[in-house]
Amino acid sequence: MHRNAVMLAAVLLGNLMLPFISAQNAGFVKSPLSETKLTGDTFELYCEVVGIPTPEIQWWYAEVNRADSFKQLWDGARKRRVSINTAYGTNGVSVLGITRLTLEDSGTYECRASNDPRRNDLRQNPAITWIRAQATISVLQKPKINASDQTILTADASSKQVILQCNLTTAHTRHKESFWMKNGQEIGNTRTERKDTVYRINKPRANDSGEYMCVYTFDTAPNANATIEVKAKPDIISHKRSENKNEGENATLYCRSVGYPHPTWTWHKMDGTSPMELDNSTGRIFITNRDSYTELNILNLDINTDPGIYECNATNAIGNTAETTILRVRSHLAPLWPFLGVLAEIIILVVIIVVYEKRKRPDDIIDDDEPVGQMKTNSTNNHKDKNIRQRNTK
Repeated sequence: MHRNAVMLAAVLLGNLMLPFISAQNAGFVKSPLSETKLTGDTFELYCEVVGIPTPEIQWWYAEVNRADSFKQLWDGARKRRVSINTAYGTNGVSVLGITRLTLEDSGTYECRASNDPRRNDLRQNPAITWIRAQATISVLQKPKINASDQTILTADASSKQVILQCNLTTAHTRHKESFWMKNGQEIGNTRTERKDTVYRINKPRANDSGEYMCVYTFDTAPNANATIEVKAKPDIISHKRSENKNEGENATLYCRSVGYPHPTWTWHKMDGTSPMELDNSTGRIFITNRDSYTELNILNLDINTDPGIYECNATNAIGNTAETTILRVRSHLAPLWPFLGVLAEIIILVVIIVVYEKRKRPDDIIDDDEPVGQMKTNSTNNHKDKNIRQRNTK
């Protein structure tokens, strides 16, 4: 009896210890990294933790030179400039973001994680129940850059040179060099050590429009930049002039444009004098728009309703432009038309031959029952009879 009691106690103790044996203390998979930013910029700190059960994650902040005075951060704090997005699964993941940075946003940011059941007990020491990972964010005053105003390209602007200018007037540290970018891509051969930099566009066209940026680099600070917009109305540079399909097939029409800002796209079917705007509500027509590209897909073509002229229209704040595509839909019998044409020619040829043979004169037709040799003999006898008659008359 005593022995059974011991065994039962051992089993109960094992069951009680099971959660502790399978539990895993919280640990960091990825910790936030320190950064230096400029006023007006945005930063994000990433924190990923692991543990069983999945640890809870919190974000805390301490001002510069006050690392002993942390305050917890909440989503929507600092006039809704703070965002905290956290997801829990096998691991815990959290992203802290702050927009429109000010000098007061400098400080120490701390990611805390814990799966200790006592973690929210105020009688416990947080230094024991929570693990921590810190990152220092330094916010510097953004350098002042004087830049050209936006430029709008017109139809007659191709003969004029467009000049974009930037000048670095004040900076927190000495700059290294500057260069130009267009739509996020560096423009070659534009790097210089000058504070005032110039970029020239010769014979500008619509595809020269876009978002230009002069960028200044520094040894101990982030890059500073200024943006200059060069705008132009859309110009459609690529589209299908016509499309030939069989009924029941799918048709794809597209248009591609240049010009900035990126246009708003619409599609119309030119039905007489009243164009009909197309959308995705029919279940057969699907329109896809991506910046300077649009695509119209028509499924299961109908020979009665789908043929016609389709127009893509690109519109931005500067102007608009449009191009048309002719869609032709052929019958299911269309692939048989060449064969039917050849067959018709053969039938017509046979009819002509038969009619010709029937319309021949009877004298031109040789009687197959009469031997050829006999015909020659009769002819000879006839000549002899003529000669005899001629002698008697003399």
